[in-house]
Amino acid sequence: MDFKRTGALLGLAALTTVGLAACSDDNTGGGDETAAQALPGVECGGKATLNASGASSQNNAMTIFANSYALSCDGHTLDYNSNGSGSGVKEFIGGQTDFGGSDSPLKDDEYLAAEERCEGPAWNLPAVFGPIAIAYNLDGVDVALSAENLARIFQGEITNWNDPAIASENEGVELPDQEITVIFRSDESGTTDNFQKYLEAAAGDAWSHEAGKTFNGGVGEGARGNEGVSAAVAQTPGTITYTEWSYAKSQDLGMVKVITPADAEGVELNAETAGTTIDSAKLLHEDSHDLVIDTSSFYVPEVGGAYPIIMPTYEIVCSHYSDPETALAVKSFLNVAVNEEVQGQLEAEGYIPIPDAFRGKLTDAINSIT
Repeated sequence: MDFKRTGALLGLAALTTVGLAACSDDNTGGGDETAAQALPGVECGGKATLNASGASSQNNAMTIFANSYALSCDGHTLDYNSNGSGSGVKEFIGGQTDFGGSDSPLKDDEYLAAEERCEGPAWNLPAVFGPIAIAYNLDGVDVALSAENLARIFQGEITNWNDPAIASENEGVELPDQEITVIFRSDESGTTDNFQKYLEAAAGDAWSHEAGKTFNGGVGEGARGNEGVSAAVAQTPGTITYTEWSYAKSQDLGMVKVITPADAEGVELNAETAGTTIDSAKLLHEDSHDLVIDTSSFYVPEVGGAYPIIMPTYEIVCSHYSDPETALAVKSFLNVAVNEEVQGQLEAEGYIPIPDAFRGKLTDAINSIT
């Protein structure tokens, strides 16, 4: 199967903030110039150009952040390369970027390597919350699936859309006699890691693989980035993938209603159901500026109306930069990014704004960067 790779939203090249409307004609819907705004009272300073790379899931949000930063801090820009979480972590640790974007927090060995680069601890700061959609291409068919059946699909045990296991969860729905083709992320991806963590937590014995940034289901066709998998599904009937919500919306894909212990008929992905989940967010390290979210409470919700597959995307920063000009610029940019007005622009792009209570912890951490 030959899938056309797409480099939507400025492709896989660097995002720059020089042209505020640069993305307005792209099919991801990100970066509309109306979303950018200058903020009063921003403390600007440091180096003129920040360089960052990483998660494609936050690319649309980064466009808004970068444009607002350029408008708020005259002469300051961000170049963001949407090349995947794995690359974002590696390039940050290697000192090629000023901060990295990742859908998964640093692991033990990555912490050690980052600490050597930073000459002190590195912090994971979740500035973007994005639901993961289970997106599919079936014309006019609404599908609900449990974690168990999703696991069986993504490891090749269920291979047809009218399989009895799917039919049992979709009474009254006319399911087509059509082969299921799994589309997975071919690059190292925090989206993959989060999706597999969800299956690990919610599907029980039905999922027989470990989580990680590499897809371990063993079936399907690979495509690079959220851009690539969503475009592949849009082009090919019968396909299914996991992708960041804004990409599923922009391609007008069907999205699975996810069955949870609290919702036998499935939970539709929307801002309200995702917000219900984020409100329950817990931190792994309560007394630290390393703000890693404990996502295990997301995956098997105990309350109704909570969409279970929510992905925090982290900006990975040094707690201390050897270059004070870099530290000042990183602080300025991140304070713009988490600002309530800027975050308020994210919902239209498929993200969930940071809850007010959590914003205070973020700004404390950002302002502690030296």
